[in-house]
Amino acid sequence: MGEDGGVNSLHDPTVKQFASDNYAGAHPEIIDAIVAANGGHQIAYGEDVYTARLADVFERHFGDGVQVFPVFNGTAANVIGLQSMLPRWGAVITASTAHIHVDENGAPERVGGMKLLTVDTPDGKLTPELIDTEAWGWGDEHRAQPLVVSITQSTEVGTLYTPEEVRAIADHVHERGMKLHMDGARIANAAVALDLPLRTITRDAGVDVMSFGGTKNGMLFGEAIVVFDEKASDGLVYLRKMNMQLASKQRFISAQLITLLEGDLWKRSAQQANAIAAQLRRRLDELIAQGELPGVTFSQATQSNAIFVKLPDGIADTVREKFRFYDWDADHNEVRWMCAFDTTEADIDAFIAEIRQAFAS
Repeated sequence: MGEDGGVNSLHDPTVKQFASDNYAGAHPEIIDAIVAANGGHQIAYGEDVYTARLADVFERHFGDGVQVFPVFNGTAANVIGLQSMLPRWGAVITASTAHIHVDENGAPERVGGMKLLTVDTPDGKLTPELIDTEAWGWGDEHRAQPLVVSITQSTEVGTLYTPEEVRAIADHVHERGMKLHMDGARIANAAVALDLPLRTITRDAGVDVMSFGGTKNGMLFGEAIVVFDEKASDGLVYLRKMNMQLASKQRFISAQLITLLEGDLWKRSAQQANAIAAQLRRRLDELIAQGELPGVTFSQATQSNAIFVKLPDGIADTVREKFRFYDWDADHNEVRWMCAFDTTEADIDAFIAEIRQAFAS
């Protein structure tokens, strides 16, 4: 504790990691927004002036009539958004690498009450042809009905859907009476990498409902469920409360989302994360070409702020003595390195030095 009773920093704020963009703190402009929204009283449960302003901000990005429902976290945004799109007997077709399948601890199925139908993909991306491997059995009472397709932008392996690819999927599923959901936990990184407006790769491409990510792009906490087609979603106002995601002091989530989207903070933060990941990839490519990193190969294209790499035996654990990161496929020595809005060139200098040291020793 500090002399005034406050908490001193318990960590070294100069140390960065490469495990997840969730490791990063909040952007200073986000902290300022929370402070600005503090003080005095505002009506609870979303009837505050910040949440009212948030609707206007989202309409500026995505067009008239968009509906926005702030929630605490991304799992809730996915589960509740999908719940609103499905009857009790509904199923969701998604990639086998999708966050809703791999990293949400059964929440879509156990909390949301929906069946997930997963499809293996080489690059984390679904296609109409891959979707059709599970898009069947309508009217069969013995099969959960495939009524929603969920895609992720950018994907869990850092790859990107072009607007044309999203539109092809949207048209395909809509023709079959299904709906399209997008997990946009890193939607800002995708838009920046594609150099396109947020609307172009979401609403204009045929997405019906999206989980809009803020935490991975500099927010302290909070995401939003965004409804583009009101006919594709029902009951969100009730489902959010039922699932314990209606914030009493919602102004603090809304103020963060306003700050992220009203100016270009969303873009600046994502640009930094993407650019530093691209720089890390280029420098590693150079070292591989020079023969300094024998046996290192990249398993996915680096299109956003994620790098997927296969390392020789023992290298990952040696580097992890100083830098934390996660195995992606431990059986094949595949790991994931993530860059965040606050990752700097000095951070990758230190990281690369540690990788080179691991090979040297």
